Amino acid sequence: MTTSPWPLLRTYTGRQLHRLALPLGGIGTGTVSFGGRGNLRDWEIVNRPAKGFHPGTAFFAIRTESPEGTVTTRAAEGPLDLSDYEGAHGSPAQSHGLPRFRSAEFGTAYPFARLSLRDDDVPVELAVEAFTPFVPTDVEASSWPVAVLRFAVTNPTDQPLTVSLAGSLQNFIGRDGTSDIAAGNYNTAASGGSGHPAVDIEGVLMGSRGVDPEAEQFGSIALAVLDGQDVSRRTGWADRTWGGSLLDFWDDFTADGRLDERASESETPVASVADRRTVAAGATERFTFLLGWHFPNRRAWEKSDVVGNHYTTLVDDAWTAVCRFAAQLESLERRTVDFVSDFLASDLPEQVKEAALFNLSTLRTQTVFRTPDGRFFGWEGCSDHVGSCFGSCTHVWNYEQATPYLFGEIARSLREVEFAHATDEQGLMSFRVGLPLETNAQDWRVAAADGQLGCLVKLYRDWRLSGDDKLLHALWPAARRALEFCWIEGGWDADRDGVMEGCQHNTMDVEYYGPNPQMQSWYLAALRACEEMARHLNEDALAADCRRLFDYGSAWMDKNLFNGEYYRHEIRPPASADAVAPGLRESMGAADPTHPELQLGDGCLVDQLAGQHLARIADLGTLLDTERVQTTLRSILRHNRREGFHGHFNHMRSYVLGDETAVLMCSYPRGNRPERPFPYFTEVMTGFEHILAVGLIQEGLIDEGLQVITDIRARYDGERRNPYDEAECGHHYARAMASWGAVIALTGFDYDGRTGAMRFTTPGTHFWSTGNAFGTLDSDGLHVRAGTLHLTSLSLPNQPPITFTPTTLTPNTTLPFN
Repeated sequence: MTTSPWPLLRTYTGRQLHRLALPLGGIGTGTVSFGGRGNLRDWEIVNRPAKGFHPGTAFFAIRTESPEGTVTTRAAEGPLDLSDYEGAHGSPAQSHGLPRFRSAEFGTAYPFARLSLRDDDVPVELAVEAFTPFVPTDVEASSWPVAVLRFAVTNPTDQPLTVSLAGSLQNFIGRDGTSDIAAGNYNTAASGGSGHPAVDIEGVLMGSRGVDPEAEQFGSIALAVLDGQDVSRRTGWADRTWGGSLLDFWDDFTADGRLDERASESETPVASVADRRTVAAGATERFTFLLGWHFPNRRAWEKSDVVGNHYTTLVDDAWTAVCRFAAQLESLERRTVDFVSDFLASDLPEQVKEAALFNLSTLRTQTVFRTPDGRFFGWEGCSDHVGSCFGSCTHVWNYEQATPYLFGEIARSLREVEFAHATDEQGLMSFRVGLPLETNAQDWRVAAADGQLGCLVKLYRDWRLSGDDKLLHALWPAARRALEFCWIEGGWDADRDGVMEGCQHNTMDVEYYGPNPQMQSWYLAALRACEEMARHLNEDALAADCRRLFDYGSAWMDKNLFNGEYYRHEIRPPASADAVAPGLRESMGAADPTHPELQLGDGCLVDQLAGQHLARIADLGTLLDTERVQTTLRSILRHNRREGFHGHFNHMRSYVLGDETAVLMCSYPRGNRPERPFPYFTEVMTGFEHILAVGLIQEGLIDEGLQVITDIRARYDGERRNPYDEAECGHHYARAMASWGAVIALTGFDYDGRTGAMRFTTPGTHFWSTGNAFGTLDSDGLHVRAGTLHLTSLSLPNQPPITFTPTTLTPNTTLPFN
């Protein structure tokens, strides 16, 4: 088998292939997933999630012919899983009746997948290589609505072979896994570079005359082959009953490896594109196919308003998209390889690389989208057929650390929406932003305590990483209002003493009443962030006030909430419901706030110090007594970590089962459990585990933090769950991108874009990223791979800082150490 042209991290075989589904597609474009056996599954390109949805026909096939005329034809897929064998009418698997390869091995390092296929009855070795470019710091380069499917055919024999590859796809425009309004669909043969004459591309463009051009399901699809040598195609399959359409295709392709046109009157015709070549003895030929799409009519969250897609404003249809992409494919692939190679070459442990890298796939799924103005929005995750929990939810997106360090443009877009649009004149930030922004941004009218305070921390972090004073000046008035909202009558800290005593809606989807470690740690982090921002803006009185509140609130929390093992929640009901300020209660919490149920109470909470961990990432320092923080983290592991869940009772959702190991959301080691604690206390969710791991690493408990990450990834092994889909309230959940925080914590990386100062506290070979640039650090120097980096000093472990005349480093440059 020919060696991989790409760097790979993990290999999956056997039963581990069953749930593998690597999303192919760009940021904000939707995806189709490359399955563990080589099938294309979960076609989520039509503006919504669509788990389990696939067109009636979607497969690739390979034909070989020897000089003596011996022919083999196979689907370019591995064997079916045993769970796909049984159904009411036989196997329910797509393409179940096609002959296929006997063995498969799936190698991957996101965004790359390489499926190696073998069969003793087939005279070639086949590797299916699938990816979509992913280039940190370059959002546009990472946002193509295209999947690359390359078939590397190796001829190990001593004679030349004639080999054909064919891709077949039904024109399913009008279908999205939920609705079916397909009508009048048509396929057109297409050739040429559409403005790029140097591109050798041939294929089929799929469109529709019957689907309403304003419908969410309206759009176009393209299937193309690059640099073909003997290209043939069908714009339709024969209209036959009893499976005769597939039979006719298979017979035609098997006969000579070329395709003859067929007339079709189907409302959803199938198209096929084939390329035939001679593969010399001992040689490898790569057949490159492109799948592209263009569906412009995205709806506003759960409403009927059309907000559109950014990616569809750049081209007119799917064929233009694949042609433009083909002209840049070589460069985009090289840049993607550079990123993955740099990351994998670092000294990070394998489980950290896997968790950080694979969870980046969420940025390309239907969890996220970009509106035509380029702004970035996100659901919390994806249900099977609809987005889950709309509005770029602040208390969920608080946790992810991928966008600020890899795509600063995206992170700053989120901050702009949060403060410039979702925050009202009083300072209430709607924790779910409505669309369209111009008319609906503040429709939600409820503030989440952790969400709002976390946004202040993130504003500081993103301003600091970027050094963008214009960003801070533009958003500071709203940010100040958001801080001062804490102090309104009936608010979170109405007596303005640095302690959160009020009604606090939060990421557990209920309100906590009274001081608790989770909200208090966010508050302390926000006070420190606002102190720094106010001081920079010469608002010294506010900065001093933030410091006063921080000092008192920190000391109070250590003294009053720490019980010797961990921090607890002191429940303080309000005198009446009217004592709670408007905009602080959502409908899912306690019905009677004077006798609140659904509280944390004396529980040991997995992310009780989330604000502390994020403050450390943003270089805001420690918020609480270091010894007590370390004791708390050890206590969380001692009380909440379970090796085996056979005896665990869980009245809610199960994300861990059987013999798996995980950290519970909450435990009550000292008893005194409320009759009805907050809803999720018996659950396990990976995003919370990841932020716990980050905190453990930050506090020097490195082995413990790595074990938490190891336990998570053991549960996402391909057999039990999809490694590219850490779920919580939906697939591809945003909070799981907290996994990138472990990269920051282990390297001790810090960058201040305002001053140009960079720091590493851990020796070794490191990958680094600022959101605007990325590269590596090794014994030879600091290497900038992409973006631009303003640098004035570099601090390395156990040596004095290296200072420079202010320098701007550009892509592919090195700052040597000798």
